Amino acid sequence: MASVREAALARRSSPKVTDAAPGDDELAALVEAAGRVADHASLAPWRVIAVRGDARARLGTALAAAAGAEGEAAAKLAAKPLRAPLLVAIVASVTEGHPKVPVWEQEAVAAGVGHLLSLLLDEAGWGVMWRTGPYTRHPAVAAVHGLGEGERLMGWLYVGGRPEGARTTRPSATTAGRLSSLH
Repeated sequence: MASVREAALARRSSPKVTDAAPGDDELAALVEAAGRVADHASLAPWRVIAVRGDARARLGTALAAAAGAEGEAAAKLAAKPLRAPLLVAIVASVTEGHPKVPVWEQEAVAAGVGHLLSLLLDEAGWGVMWRTGPYTRHPAVAAVHGLGEGERLMGWLYVGGRPEGARTTRPSATTAGRLSSLH
């Protein structure tokens, strides 16, 4: 088993995936582990939604409607959710006006769950890429996901099999200038 550091260093976005995808049981086990992120006041201000099959096409239609797109532009936008067999919607379920935990912190927890889930999926051998876009907060897109009051879509993890020959390790990158110290 790889260490957390090794898993983080090996993670790589997979913009192209095959039609294979984790089943509900495997996904549920990974979500359970991802839910262990730091969570001030234990609010669990997040949920995930598995988007499969025809639901991906309905999402595509909502994206095109949110953009006001027509014709070829609408078709191109509507096809985006079909790039992977599984989309995992990351949702922040926030409590407005919480006395100790501001909304931004609750959204950070949801993003943390999404990132940890992407690492876990990657480590399990799945191709993963987090995608967002200008329509994540559009009412038509929220409606497709069945979002309730206080829920905000953070984006989707596009998940599928890794194509043959896909690079499984991330090329080295420098982080110089990203770490500062105060003394």
